[in-house]
Formats: sequence, C-alpha cells, structure tokens
Amino acid sequence: MAVGKEIRTKINSVKNTQKITRAMEMVAASKLRKTQDRMNAAKPYAESIRRVIGHLSQAGPDFHNPYLETREIKRVGYLVVTTDRGLCGSLNVNLFRALLNDISRWNDQGVEVDLCILGAKGLAYFRRLKTNIVSAATHLGDVPKVADLVGPIATMTGAYREGTIDRLFLAYNDFINTMTQRPTIDTLVPVEPVDAEELQDHWDYIYEPDAAELLNNVLERYLEAQVYRGAVENVACEMASKMVAMKAATDNAGKFIDQLQLAYNKARQAAITQEISEIVGGAAAV
Repeated sequence: MAVGKEIRTKINSVKNTQKITRAMEMVAASKLRKTQDRMNAAKPYAESIRRVIGHLSQAGPDFHNPYLETREIKRVGYLVVTTDRGLCGSLNVNLFRALLNDISRWNDQGVEVDLCILGAKGLAYFRRLKTNIVSAATHLGDVPKVADLVGPIATMTGAYREGTIDRLFLAYNDFINTMTQRPTIDTLVPVEPVDAEELQDHWDYIYEPDAAELLNNVLERYLEAQVYRGAVENVACEMASKMVAMKAATDNAGKFIDQLQLAYNKARQAAITQEISEIVGGAAAV
C-alpha cells in the first residue's frame, strides 16, 4: 500500500505547515493591537505640528522657506516605505503597482525620479528594476524609531534644498481597517499650505528667537513626523495583512488535508477490495 503511505506523509507535512501558519496568524494578531496603538498615538502629533507650521508661516509672511515654495518640476523623489519580511499577502505588490504607475506618469512628462527605500522588500524589488536608488534603510523592526529614519529623510530633504529634486513624495500603505490597506502617495515637500479656516484667528505663541528660525526647525520635525507616521502605519498594515494571509493559508491547508484524507480512504478501500477479490478468486479456484 505504497500509495496510501505517500498520502499519509503528505497529510503529516500539510498538518505541520498548518501549525506554523496558525502560529504566525496568532503572532500577527497579537502585534496588530500594539502597532495600532502606536499608529493612533502618532497621528495627533503630526496634525498638531502641521497647524503650528501654518501659524508660523503666517507670523512671518516675508520669510520664504524652500519647503514652502513651489517650483517647476524637473526631477522628483520618493520615500518608499515597505516591509522587511514577506508572507503579508499583496501588501507590497499593491504599493509597488501604484508607485510604478506614478513614476511612469512622471517619465512620460520627461521628469526623472530618485528613490529612497525603507524596507528590504522594496529595496530588492527596485534593485531588480534598476531604478535610481539614492538611499535605503532596512530592518527597521516592528517598532520603527525616528533615529533610524533621520538619515534617509535628510538625504532626500537635502536634495530638495539643493534643488536636485523639485518635489518629494511619501509612498506607504494607509491603514483603513484590518481587512483593507490602501497604497497611498502623499506630497511631502513642498509642504501644502494650511487652510486659513483651520487656523485659529488668534494664538498665544511666544516666538523666541523669531518665527523664521523656528519655522526652519519645526519644518524638519514635521517631515520626520510624517515619515514616522507612514512607517508606523505601514507596520500596522503589515500585521493586519499577515494575519489575514496566514488565516487564509491555515484554512486552505485544512481543505487540502480533507482532500488528501478522502484520497487516502479511497486508496485504502481499493486496496482492501483488491485483497478480498484475490482471496475469493483463490478460493473459487480451489
């Protein structure tokens, strides 16, 4: 009954795989809650510092910062936030597809593109495409730190200040809910002006030494906050997508085991029937 033995081996192999995928699903589910808490904690700061920038920019109308100025676009840059690990469904693929469509649109206009990649999966993918990668950072972990992001951010913002690139975008996955993660490409610089209706008519800030110098520093913190928020949201998306993908893998393994079990029962039944037929045939011959 060699066929039955092979099927039993396959069943045991699939069961072992099912245990692994179930464990990975549970790990992702436990991490998801923590990443959601970090994501929710990062949003208020990013929104508040944006209002502060609006106040400071109005306090010194004669002051011009390169991050607030719009200029003719000849070259653009992207900060791309991806995952370091796989097994998270189509999360990275959807982001890559949206990003490539955006890059293609700029290329059709004769605009060149520079990339700064955060995450090993994105770095490996765009290296294969032979795109212009000017900076990269990998293995940020499940808890990204601003200190690990400062270097790549400084590379791209420095290029913007020097005029090497004329616009900088942030590409990441936006966490909608556990089942939905949306690839998003936001304009990082120039910083979009804050609507005057969103600002208070009066505010009680005391500027020291002056609004212009503060605006320079606050803009740097703002850009770091936006990239950090994108990195944290991408981790939350990774855990949610991984949890869903591993649950689907566990369920599919269960269905495959049922199919193999049915095939094993049929093979065993056929073997028993053949043995009975041989015994009956031998008895009839005697």
